[in-house]
Amino acid sequence: MLEVIIMNREDFNMLNNVIYLDNSATTLKPKLLSKAISDYYNNYSANAHRGDYDISLKVDSMYEKTRHLVREFINAKSTKEIVFTSGTTDAINKITNGFFKHYLKENDEVLITKSEHASNILPWFELSDTINIKVNYIPLDNDLKLTLENVKKVVTDKTKVISIAHITNVVGDIRPIKEIIEYAHKKDIIVLIDGAQSVGHMNIDVKDLDIDFMAFSAHKMCGPTGVGVLYGKEKLLENLHPTTVGGGMNSSFSSENIRIYNDLPHRLEAGTPNIAGVIGFGKIIEYLNNIGMNNINNYEIELRKYLTEKLKQIPEITIYNENSDSGIVTINYKDVFAQDLAIYLNKYNICVRAGNHCAKILKEELGIKNTCRISLYFYNNKEDIDALIKALENPNLKNEII
Repeated sequence: MLEVIIMNREDFNMLNNVIYLDNSATTLKPKLLSKAISDYYNNYSANAHRGDYDISLKVDSMYEKTRHLVREFINAKSTKEIVFTSGTTDAINKITNGFFKHYLKENDEVLITKSEHASNILPWFELSDTINIKVNYIPLDNDLKLTLENVKKVVTDKTKVISIAHITNVVGDIRPIKEIIEYAHKKDIIVLIDGAQSVGHMNIDVKDLDIDFMAFSAHKMCGPTGVGVLYGKEKLLENLHPTTVGGGMNSSFSSENIRIYNDLPHRLEAGTPNIAGVIGFGKIIEYLNNIGMNNINNYEIELRKYLTEKLKQIPEITIYNENSDSGIVTINYKDVFAQDLAIYLNKYNICVRAGNHCAKILKEELGIKNTCRISLYFYNNKEDIDALIKALENPNLKNEII
């Protein structure tokens, strides 16, 4: 029995047509988002930070209101610490190329895990090619979880950065980042957190966690695509070189190559941004605040328990992360290719993700290349899970796939 009930399904038109269980890839968007974006394009579609007329000033106000909402949402110290990007990938690349490319020296070491998303691995590989740093891996436990003890095993005097997801997108483990960060800071190690899978699912307090850098995306928390956030402590962002330059990020420049860039955060936001998306994202943060992040987190935990108990009753199902405590459940069906299972479920209008989930080296730890991922959000319910279980219990499942 689910003790926490969140009744917001009527806000999502797509739930009339599908059972959507692919929320780690992207979430559904409530009707208020398209209304906010349409309102901008139809009624005050001016540029931001460039005009002295009423509708442009209105855009400035609404754009910066979202920045204030984001600051409050993650409890950052200042809006100077909130930089809008196109997504998590863009934010991590800005951090690696704008800060660490200048901070790290040859043979310095960066620690990641093999369960990281490609966006938290490939930028480090690229940086390794450029400035000859070392990228090493923190070992995972047998259940693929990351512990502080395993971090301690591999930290050396060359370790300068730990870059890890708060919640991994395949295993779904919630990492003990507060303890890891506390330990890292005692060793003068900077910590970058990939918050793509956590920020929209639980309360995040960057000051309490003492996070140095964090990246996350709006589209994974009911917001628009093409909008992300780079959070960084102000003292670190002051040393982050702009990776993109142009309009909007400078106050002046001359033919003699004398340049004066704007203060934070605007010097890190060159060009015309995704104004409609940022304004829409502000409405989404207000929407999530009204539901309550603790309510969302508690509901997902209960729904996950219901899902895993049902899955455990199907002999053909292997659960790879039964003991995880997020809304991500990764499975396979005996003798059925993961993509075939996803295609089969699609016949019943059930949407799940199959493949390696952009964590292509996790197979070295998992021992299997492809899995089927079920990922929950607050608009899912018991009936969604019952429909999934019914499809998986179908005695003719393999015949229908063939």
